[in-house]
Amino acid sequence: MTLLFDPQPPILAQTSDGHDYPVRRLFCIGRNYADHAKEMGVEVDREAPFYFTKWAETVVPSGPIAYPSMTGNYHYEAELVVAIGTGGRDIPMHRAAKHIYGYATGLDMTRRDLQLEARAKGRPWDGGKNVEQSSPLGLIHPIGETGELSAGAIRLTVNGDVKQQADLADFIHPVPDLIAFLSRAYRLEPGDLIYTGTPAGVGAVVPGDEIVVSIDGLTDTKVKIMPVADD
Repeated sequence: MTLLFDPQPPILAQTSDGHDYPVRRLFCIGRNYADHAKEMGVEVDREAPFYFTKWAETVVPSGPIAYPSMTGNYHYEAELVVAIGTGGRDIPMHRAAKHIYGYATGLDMTRRDLQLEARAKGRPWDGGKNVEQSSPLGLIHPIGETGELSAGAIRLTVNGDVKQQADLADFIHPVPDLIAFLSRAYRLEPGDLIYTGTPAGVGAVVPGDEIVVSIDGLTDTKVKIMPVADD
């Protein structure tokens, strides 16, 4: 048997020590900072994490990204990203760190107008969230280099102006809780990325804007918004 067409090559993220990290799946946590939940007009849910998924091919390194089609309200969301290094199911919280390869800064770029329209109709958020180049990712730092990240400043700037600023200690659901929860629903595997949620202060960008995401101890994610790509 022969392939009808060549498969797409794997999506490779970069690590701080020069390795390639093959990306498998993205689990994106919503409403994990109370102030962001409030600014989005939804109640804070402390019972269980809320999440959605995105394709691996949305992951891109720091650099230029295209302003997408079908939106006039493209938002930034700064995130701590957890990279899974060891698979497992039903992982207890006290063992969660053993399954972490490392951490990175990242962005969950969002077609906010499409997301809110879908939310109002009770429909999935795919059109707003699962968009080409919408998951920029900084270098992944191995956990042996950073230790477990349960606190530390997270900040986002647009053209040098601070738009988001908080502390990882403000998480409603800390990283061990997220790993334990997701591993009950799915077997987590090496290559899975968990985008852990964004602080308050989200907002729109336009072509020409430059975004920088910073987290203490990690490499910044830096992107510039470019005009809609011509196919």
